[in-house]
Amino acid sequence: MMEPQRLPGRRGWDWIKQGYALFAKAPLLWIVLLFIWIIAMLAISLVPVIGGPLSSLLTPAILAGLMSGCRALEQGHDLELAHLLNGFKRHTSQLVTLGGISLVVQFLILGLMMMTGGAALVSLLMSAQPESDPNVLMAAVGGATFAITLGVALYLFLVSVIQFSTLLVYFNDLPPVQAIQLTMRAFLHNIRPLLVFGLTFAFLAVLASLPMFLGWVVLFPVSFTSLYAMYRDMFPPVKASGGPAADSGVQNAQSYY
Repeated sequence: MMEPQRLPGRRGWDWIKQGYALFAKAPLLWIVLLFIWIIAMLAISLVPVIGGPLSSLLTPAILAGLMSGCRALEQGHDLELAHLLNGFKRHTSQLVTLGGISLVVQFLILGLMMMTGGAALVSLLMSAQPESDPNVLMAAVGGATFAITLGVALYLFLVSVIQFSTLLVYFNDLPPVQAIQLTMRAFLHNIRPLLVFGLTFAFLAVLASLPMFLGWVVLFPVSFTSLYAMYRDMFPPVKASGGPAADSGVQNAQSYY
């Protein structure tokens, strides 16, 4: 049975460094890939009624494609535009199921926000007609401070779990529910490095936003490549003898293949 590694707190910073190293191998193509992804997701989201749910369903498959690009670079191959579609060639149904689980939990989060004082805000968000009166918007937001805080925290946690679970489904052939369970265990075992990673990334996000958010051209791709580094560190490749690799850093990963 797969078990995540228990890692020291300093590994949180290592994930960002290793993620940057993967980005630096093909910086322009990473930016192009993510630009295509954002435009495609925005276009899908604009489709009436089904656009939003459909983008949630497809996100894990597209993320898996990006992660296959990370693995290609790790193994000394080139990053290609075709990697973006690799999630539709392997375990597609399981990845879409993972997206469906994410979608259901998103609705549950909205329901929880409604029960904690955010009913007016959620109604505005779910309305087919955007609210144009700023006074109505301000009133809805002002009365839902706790609901917004709770909703944002739960949503960010959901995104983290689904993203990490995507790698376990795609690379380790796990069914979606088992991948989510294993992800939760991996996070529980590695609270310290995850905290270091989160705080460091938040600091870098502030720097990237000055001036004019230009730093996000680098930091946004690194957020994805760092996810792959995190996965490789928590679930390192296994040597032929059956024991975990001694050094699970991305920079040494080619020796395991």
